[in-house]
Amino acid sequence: MSTIAKLFGKSPFAPLQTHMEKVAKCLEKLPLLFAAAAKGDEKTVLELSATISRLEHEADLTKNDIRNHLPKSLFLPIERSDLLDILTLQDDLADKAEDIGILLTFRKLDGFQAFGEEFLLFCNKNLAACWLARKIIKELDELLESSFGGVEAEKVKGMVEQLAFQEHEIDRLQYQIVKNLYSQGESLSYVSFHLWTTVIKEVGSLSNLAEKLGDRIRMILEVK
Repeated sequence: MSTIAKLFGKSPFAPLQTHMEKVAKCLEKLPLLFAAAAKGDEKTVLELSATISRLEHEADLTKNDIRNHLPKSLFLPIERSDLLDILTLQDDLADKAEDIGILLTFRKLDGFQAFGEEFLLFCNKNLAACWLARKIIKELDELLESSFGGVEAEKVKGMVEQLAFQEHEIDRLQYQIVKNLYSQGESLSYVSFHLWTTVIKEVGSLSNLAEKLGDRIRMILEVK
């Protein structure tokens, strides 16, 4: 019997939480990746990108194991489709981390001196949203014990609302960064400008995915 199959016997949410920890290992490498890119350390960027890809593959294996061993006979406290939707959103976070890692290997990011500090703040805020989503997933067992109601449900709803607010603030920061990028456009080559816009969009999608994950949990609470 696989490890994931055994986990289903302990808690219907344990496999999701196991997968989320695999996803978190991908995300945890991003601050190092951004710092290396800011320094123009292309060797370290390549190494970290490869590490993120390896970790993403490990998360993929766990995801596939969960899908292959989701017991049809097991009573689940939520719809199977909801569980699989959450798994997919978590997987999207790992995929996005890999995409960002690969993007930064294409060429050195010029222009960090102009708005690099603002960009690194943007990156950290996106990751903070991911960590809050991770915390929400960790609360699933407590939600189950409280029958998805009471104080625990209100606590999780509050976390989801906090996540939505964070995502809104990140959107505002992203707008300002893109505006600053356009103001510096003449000093950048077309390729550098295009790479910056793509990287900013991809990093910003991390908080969007985190918010969607929180919304999925909120939808489950609303029908309980």
